[in-house]
Amino acid sequence: MSHSRIHNFGAGPAVLPLSVVEEVQATLPNLSGSGFGLCEISHRSPTFQTVVDSAMDRIRRVLSVPDDYTILFLQGGASLQFYMTALNLLKPNEKADFLETGGWSKKAIREANRVGQANNIWSDSENGFRSVPNNSEYSVSEDSVYLHYTSNNTLMGTQYHHLPDSAGKPIVVDASSDIAGVAIDVSAHDVIYAGAQKNLGPSGVTLIILSPWALSRAKENSDLGNLPTMLDYTIHASKGSLFNTPNTFGIFVLDCVFKWLEENGGLEGAIARNRAKSSLLYEELDRSNFWSPHAKKSSRSVMNVTWRISDQSLESVFLKEAEEMGLGGLKGHREVGGIRASLYNGCTIDSVEVLVKFMRDFEKRHG
Repeated sequence: MSHSRIHNFGAGPAVLPLSVVEEVQATLPNLSGSGFGLCEISHRSPTFQTVVDSAMDRIRRVLSVPDDYTILFLQGGASLQFYMTALNLLKPNEKADFLETGGWSKKAIREANRVGQANNIWSDSENGFRSVPNNSEYSVSEDSVYLHYTSNNTLMGTQYHHLPDSAGKPIVVDASSDIAGVAIDVSAHDVIYAGAQKNLGPSGVTLIILSPWALSRAKENSDLGNLPTMLDYTIHASKGSLFNTPNTFGIFVLDCVFKWLEENGGLEGAIARNRAKSSLLYEELDRSNFWSPHAKKSSRSVMNVTWRISDQSLESVFLKEAEEMGLGGLKGHREVGGIRASLYNGCTIDSVEVLVKFMRDFEKRHG
C-alpha cells in the first residue's frame, strides 16, 4: 500500500512540519528572489548571509542564548563532536567526567579517550540503560575539566528532567535528540551540540553553542598548535561558520524550523505539545500488561518512547501491520530491538492519536 504522507515516527532524519517542507519546496528554483535556487546559492553571497544571520538570531531568541555565547553551524553530526569537544577543551593529560546513559554517551567516552582521560563516573549499562542518574548517585572528579552528559537517549528512551550537578565544573551536553523540544538553560552549559536531524531540520548540519569559557579553552589549544584547522572552534567562530562551504540547504531549513517554532508558541509551545504527545502514548502503554515500556517512569523520554510487546513474537506482526496502516519508523534501534516512537517537534498529536488507536485495536486482536 502506498501513502501520500505517512505518520512518521522515525528516529532521524525525522519528520518536519509540513508547512516547513512546503516553504522549502517553494525556494528550490528561486531563493528570496535572487534568481538562484536554494541548492545553487553561493555561501559567500549576501542572500545566504541573510539566511545565516536570520537562523542565528532565531536560535538566540527561541533558546534564550546569552549574548556572549557563540553559535556555530558545522558538519559531521554529534559523532564528530564526541571527538571535537574533547580536542578543543582538553589539554594533554587532562581529564573529563562522563555520565554513561546509553550508546551515544559510550561513543562520546571512547572518542574523548583519544584526546585525554574520559572518566566514566556513572553507568546504567548493567541494567540495560533504563534510567538516568540522580545527582546523589555520582561524584564529580576534583581534577576533571568538565562534565559531559547526553540529555536524551534515543536508543533506550530515557531522558534527563533535571540539570546534572557538575560540582561547579563546566558542563558539555549532547542535546541532539531533544534540543528545542524540552526546557534547557543554555547559560548553565558551556558546550551544547546537536545534530539537526531530529528537531531542527535535515541531516548534515550540527548546531554548536559555546560559552566564553569554551571558546577561550579552544583558543588556548589553537595557540598551542594542537588543533587541525577544520576541528578548531576558533577558526569557525572567526569566520561566522563560513570558513568552508557549509550545508547551505540544511541551514536554510533550520532557519525555517525556528521560524515555525516562533510562530507556534516558541520553546514553551513545543514543550507543551511534546508533553501532550508523550503522555498520551505512555498512558496507553501503562494501561495493560500487553505492553512493556523500557525506561523507568522517572527517566522516561518525551522524545523517544521505547517498548516491547510482552509476547515478543508479535512485534514483527505489529510493525508490519503498522506500516500497512501508514504508521512508519516504529522499529526499534538495531542494537535494542522492540518498538520505538519518536515524537519530535514535527510529529503531530494527530499522528500519536492514530498510533494509539491502532495499538488498542492490535491488542484486542492479539491480546
